[in-house]
Amino acid sequence: MSKLEPIIFTIIAFNIMYMSCFTLRMMLVMKGQKVLASMISMLEVYIYLLGLAIVLENLNNPFNMIGYCIGWGIGVYLGSRIEEYLALGYVTVQAIVSSVNFQLPMVLQMQGYGVTSWSAEGKSGERTVIQVLAKRRYEQRVINLINNMSPNAFIISYELKNFKEGFWGKSLL
Repeated sequence: MSKLEPIIFTIIAFNIMYMSCFTLRMMLVMKGQKVLASMISMLEVYIYLLGLAIVLENLNNPFNMIGYCIGWGIGVYLGSRIEEYLALGYVTVQAIVSSVNFQLPMVLQMQGYGVTSWSAEGKSGERTVIQVLAKRRYEQRVINLINNMSPNAFIISYELKNFKEGFWGKSLL
């Protein structure tokens, strides 16, 4: 029966690093960050080749392959957490509030967000629709501000991939 050897921890560490880079790179590609994704891919393939060489030299122990799988899973999780922490990109937060004469759009603009608002008609009467453009890392801050000023607001948010001109114009791109 095979025993647990210290090399397994090296295999796990390499695969965690590799898969973290891989996951982060894929998320960057999906967000259109081609240059940064390309730079990360160079590091990724270097780590992959080093780790693969270690694994191929130690295929005699099934625990090493299990360690490879464990490192893979942890790396995917860690890579997605890193991307979540970096919060790259932009979001649009849309809120539908019940008051037409509401100060929320002005408060959001004073906080530095790009805000567009308009009157709308809902099932229960007149509403104000507020659309806010913000960096993704500030998404929860915007939502909390809206909730504090209008606790019954209907709020949705979505990530943006492309936009042109507008409040922030070309300075964001």
